[in-house]
Amino acid sequence: MLNIKEIQKNIKNIRYSSHAAKEMLSEEFGEIYEKEIKETLLSGEVIEQYFDDKPYPSCLVYGRTNKKRPLHVVCTVIFKEERLYIITVYEPNPKKWINFRKRKK
Repeated sequence: MLNIKEIQKNIKNIRYSSHAAKEMLSEEFGEIYEKEIKETLLSGEVIEQYFDDKPYPSCLVYGRTNKKRPLHVVCTVIFKEERLYIITVYEPNPKKWINFRKRKK
């Protein structure tokens, strides 16, 4: 189980998947910058765990940037490398989320 402290501990060694890099540039609510991702992770909370993800379990972090922009970051910690790996990132659509923390049914 990943927790926010482990994520924050590895924030200085971030790598982005090609999918995350693409999403950052083409986000429907506007481009997402690396600085915003770090701000989100430093203020964030783990709201979902994905234990069966391969090759590493991952989680969904919800947080806000310093300018109060809500973001979701799917990430994992590669403990052997002391690395935080960002799988994807997006601004959650309020039509699909309750308080950006719980999926609407």
